Amino acid sequence: MLNVNFGMIGGGTVGSGVYHALQLNRSLMESRIGIKINLLKIAVKEFDEPRPYPIPREIMTTNWREIVEDPQIQVVIELVGGTTIAREMVLTALKLGKPVITANKALLSAYGQELFSTAAKYNTNIYYEASVAGGIPIIKAVREAFVGNKITHIYGIVNGTCNYILTKMKQEGADFTEVLAQAQKHGYAEAEPSLDVDGWDSMHKIGILASLAHGFWVPPEKIYVEGIRNISKLDIKFASQLGYTIKLLGIVKRFETDGKESSGKLNGSQVQVSVYPALVPDSHVLASINDVFNAVFVRGDIVGDTLFYGRGAGKDATASAVLSDIADAALDIKNGGSRLRPFVPHEKNGKVLPIGKIESQYYIRLSVIDKPGVLAKISAIFGNSNISIASVIQPEAREGGTVPLIMMIHKAPNDAMTKALKKIEKLPVVKAKPVMIRVENFE
Repeated sequence: MLNVNFGMIGGGTVGSGVYHALQLNRSLMESRIGIKINLLKIAVKEFDEPRPYPIPREIMTTNWREIVEDPQIQVVIELVGGTTIAREMVLTALKLGKPVITANKALLSAYGQELFSTAAKYNTNIYYEASVAGGIPIIKAVREAFVGNKITHIYGIVNGTCNYILTKMKQEGADFTEVLAQAQKHGYAEAEPSLDVDGWDSMHKIGILASLAHGFWVPPEKIYVEGIRNISKLDIKFASQLGYTIKLLGIVKRFETDGKESSGKLNGSQVQVSVYPALVPDSHVLASINDVFNAVFVRGDIVGDTLFYGRGAGKDATASAVLSDIADAALDIKNGGSRLRPFVPHEKNGKVLPIGKIESQYYIRLSVIDKPGVLAKISAIFGNSNISIASVIQPEAREGGTVPLIMMIHKAPNDAMTKALKKIEKLPVVKAKPVMIRVENFE
């Protein structure tokens, strides 16, 4: 058998998980690909740091350059995370002509263009299956399995923390802060949870998928991001009454040049790339994705609708994806070159549409004084903004008291809705900031 030598930077939760998984299934992998896999050395922060699986002391070092610059090591695995030292590690390896395997979605989101162009310049490759949705093989599917499809829609539940919180809020009728504390206690949320609950982790992942699907690199600053902090148990309750479940979605939609959603006949390169909580019909499969699980829904013009489901994070799910990249890297070395480039910019004139230009359906919750004429005032503002109301729910209350007013709105531009709600908020009968949640019906 051909021998391929690997070195790994990072021996924490994910790194030790990869080491453990490789010990379990190395012989299986070698028999399947016909190549001997040698993990020669692992760089760690500290030899005795706590880790889920032990790593032999004799293969550890605290100097990452011993991995990257070792002439025996042919492929570098980067599992340290972050965008500072990790960027230096990856660029150093690429400039030495060494392929890099990474699970670092934040690094790819921020510096993808630079890293991919460096890989091309030095005739090497980057493998990043583990960067999006853990053990779900979505990068391989978008880049390879759907190569003959125009991808018109992607909807992803790609953050397990948010999905766990929203699931428990619905099941227990609890509010966000209460369930967040539960998630932190069980280890599903970090002590400082902003990266997850404010949508930034999902943004990194959906930006990578959008870039692969549409052939131009999507800058993070062009992605509209909204998290789940403002979702209340009241919204969960009313959504359920209306036949919907609230999920945090990463969304990619292709549009025609006239602003209409694409049917597959793609005349332009305009794409919506967004992260926000949305009402999902209970009848749709994404509504049933619960707890920490992830799912990615992909629609192609030829294949139609497909769904990928599994664990989106954790040492074992991520290790599975890294092992897949190890096999691909080894096979490329055996065959004398990379079978696939890490990213192909085939739509250089593509652009991300600002959220204001996107049309959506909406759920609106207002807190209003319960007295005659209130609905007429609100309806007049919507009517003057050319916005159509689909349905209204108003629970009974004592006259003169404050009551929630729930409205479902037909498709309208985001800009028009935002302006109308600002006017409605100023009405004396409206007693709190309006809540607006978009509705996705997967049409």
